[in-house]
This record gives sequence, structure tokens and C-alpha cells, in this order.
Amino acid sequence: MVAKTFGSAVSGVDAKLITIEVNVGQGTSFFMVGLPDSAVKESQQRVESALKYYGYRMPRQKVVINLAPADIKKEGSSYDLPIAIGIMQASEQVFFPELEQYVIMGELALDGKLRRIKGVLPIAIEARKRGYKGFILPKENAQEASIVNNLDVIPVETLQEAIHFLEGKETIPPLVTDTRNLFYDSIEESDFDFADVQGQENIKRAMEIAAAGGHNVIMIGPPGAGKTMLAKRLPSILPPMSLQEALETTKIHSVAGKLGASSSLIAQRPFRSPHHTISDVALVGGGGNPQPGEISLSHNGVLFLDELPEFKRTVLEVMRQPLEERRVTISRARVTVDFPANFMLIASMNPCPCGFYNHPDKECVCGPGVVQKYLNRVSGPLLDRIDLHVEVTPINFEEMTSDRKSETSKSIRERVSGARAFQQARFEKNPEVHCNAMMPSHMVKEVVKINQAGKTLLKTAMDRLGLSARAYDRILKVSRTIADLSGAEDIKAEHLAEAIQYRSLDRDGWAG
Repeated sequence: MVAKTFGSAVSGVDAKLITIEVNVGQGTSFFMVGLPDSAVKESQQRVESALKYYGYRMPRQKVVINLAPADIKKEGSSYDLPIAIGIMQASEQVFFPELEQYVIMGELALDGKLRRIKGVLPIAIEARKRGYKGFILPKENAQEASIVNNLDVIPVETLQEAIHFLEGKETIPPLVTDTRNLFYDSIEESDFDFADVQGQENIKRAMEIAAAGGHNVIMIGPPGAGKTMLAKRLPSILPPMSLQEALETTKIHSVAGKLGASSSLIAQRPFRSPHHTISDVALVGGGGNPQPGEISLSHNGVLFLDELPEFKRTVLEVMRQPLEERRVTISRARVTVDFPANFMLIASMNPCPCGFYNHPDKECVCGPGVVQKYLNRVSGPLLDRIDLHVEVTPINFEEMTSDRKSETSKSIRERVSGARAFQQARFEKNPEVHCNAMMPSHMVKEVVKINQAGKTLLKTAMDRLGLSARAYDRILKVSRTIADLSGAEDIKAEHLAEAIQYRSLDRDGWAG
């Protein structure tokens, strides 16, 4: 007899339907075909042990399991449960009348308990799209899958529960989550607030401009000046995520297995801060079975690279293309996978190895040429892709102990959201562009109009700083954002002047 169960394979951030066909016939062998990897092949031992634990038997006949389509590689241990259910049906130990109405996934322990799996959200989305009645999966993953409406999410803890449910002997109510209420209840939550930061008003202004236009920022300053503290608070002033952005972000974290057992929808913009020892594959994604890297886990949020010159050169260089294209494409012999990577890059660095170059009080002890050599660890093409270069100086004792209240993240966010509203109206005919930083070069010329005084100012700055064409575009985009924050229709000379001052590292002789 041939039995069919349905599972899914995740490719990139999307899922593909997999049909698990089980045939039990004459003979004594066990075959699994359809490009299974080692983890899938090893399911034979887990399935046999789980079936015996509950008093069922593994057929002592010829068992052939086909994972179709046969040209897609199947990886991981999440096929254990559908394989076990298929063997039960094919060997006629039980009868499941509604088996073909459910997608089934789960990893089995030897005692038949189910362990959590990765990529549940894209699988649930695919199951609903294909018109399945429900999705049977481990209880630990149920909260995540229940984000998808119009699909019965059936949480089970053991193989026995799944068998009894499919037989009709046990009723398991589907887990239901009010996605919209869950999203809007948690959208305003934030652990950090700009009100905690004393002083540093010029840096806060740069952060506000960056948030308003989606611009990349690099902060240069001595240790203890507050660079990390400011970077961690940036997500708190970004506009709230839309429900669509929240689903996109949650899908990526689901595929990477980064969601906890009680997690469901990610409502806050992600903030990722990898250590400088990270490899290029861990940063941009990849591996034998391509997985999203840190830049994709930062999608719709912030990627913070602390101590930028300490990162390996190759790691920083592989970021250049994703910064421009807002996605990363990973190609292998059999498969090409796209991961979204629309993130804001926030980087910080010391001005020199000892950290005290340009410090108002402490003296730099680095030798001649050492400062320039340190800065040269970050390539010019990468710096060109960073819109705002901000010098951070330590605050003095009076500012540190001042009772003056700092502006809250909430009030800054209101101004940022107002500027983003202008940009949404401006780019409504271009669905690929959501903010000023995303404008391609041809659009910059159409959108950013400057008068003669502005052109003269810009020409002088270009000549003195030796700016590249890409840096010129960045200045225009930043000036457009500054104008949006002030509610101005036209770009004025003061908007351009402020944008130009955020190009510290382009200055000849900045490092002496």
C-alpha cells in the first residue's frame, strides 16, 4: 500500500511543498530516495524507536520512502514525524481519514516526544497558500505558526498525540493568535531611550537624520564617549514597522532558528551587533545549506559593527554589494537563494589604536603614520557607502551630572515619522524605494533640486574634500532628508552645509 503525507522544505526565506510517499511491500529492506541528507536518512532509527515506544511496530518488509520532488535536496530532522505517520498508514496499523488535508513536520526523540524545528513560519504560509486545512507541528513552534490566519495550527507534544488526532480519537483545538492585536500591543515596546543619554546633542541630531532617511552612519571617537550607547538607542526612534515588515522579519528569524519557544511575531525593529571575529559567511549568509547571515537578520532594522577596523578586510568588503542592492544572492551548484538585507548600517571606531587621537584632554601615543594606517583598514569604497561620518567627543563632568532632561525617543520618533511620511508620498509610484537613502542615482537628479548658491557650495566642498561621485550622491540624499525634517519643500544652502559636515573622513589630512 502507498501512503502520502505532506511536509515542506525551506529554500531561502520561502518554503516548497514536499510529498512524502511511503510504500510497504514484499522484501526486508529499507530505502529512502529523493536527495535526503544524512540527518533525513538517520530518521529511520528515530522513527523505529518512537514507534516501538508506543507499542507500534516498524514493518519487517520492504519499505520505500520517496521525498518528492526528487531533485530538491531535503535537509534536517524535521521530516521524522511525516515519515512515521506515512509508515503507520502504509503498513495499515492505523487509518487516517483526513491525512492529505494536513502538512506535518517535526523532529522525533527516541521516546516519541517532538522537538522544535526551524522555518515554521514560511511553511505555514505555504500550507495556507496551497489550501491545506491545517499544520501539525511541535508544540514549541505553534505560537510562531499561529501568526498565519485561515490555517488550523495543531500543536502536538508526542507522536502518540499526532496519531490519535489524525485517527479522530482525540480533539486538539487549533492555536489561534490575533496577529493584529499582538502586533499593535508590542509595537511601542523598547528597552532603550534617548532620554538616558546626557549631552551629545550633535550626535543625537545625526542619529535623527539617519533614522529619518534610512542612512548609514559611522561614529569616530575615543573609548567611553558613548558610541555604543547611542547606537543601541537608534531602533527606538525608527518609525514603527508595518505588519508586512514584521512578517518579513519574522520569516527570516524563523528560517535561521532564532525565535524562542514563546516567540511569535517580531514587532520591534531588529538590532544585531556581531563580534568583530565574525566570518564573511556568518555576516552575509551561506553555507552548504544556505542560511541567512547577520545582514539578513538585521533586515528592516539596524546592523551595528562596533570597532569597525578590527573586522577582517574580507568581511567588510563582502558587505559592499548588499549595501547597494539591499539583498544578498547566494549561489551554489544546485541552487541560488536570495535573502533580503534592507538594513541600516551603524559602525563605530576609535580614531587610532590607542583611542585618543583628537581627544580634548588625553594625548595620543601612536607613532607617525600609525593613525592613517589604522583608518586605512576601512576601505574607501565602503566609506563611500556610509552617508554620515560623525565625530563623537566625550562629555564633560558638568554635562554628565546635569539635571537637564534629555529629549525622549518618543518625541524624536514623531519627527522622524513625519519626515518618512513626506518620503512615502514622494516615492508612492516607486514601490522599491521607501526612504531617501534607497534612491538610485537617476532618481537623485530628479528629486533633489538645488539652486545656484547650493551648487557653488557643493562644488567648493567637492574640490576641497576630493569627494567621489558616490559621496556626492550621499550628500544630496542627506540634504534632502534634512529638508524633510524641517518640512521644507526646497533644499537650501544650510541643508547642504549640514550634510557636507557629515563627511569627516573625506577630509584631506583628517588623520594628520
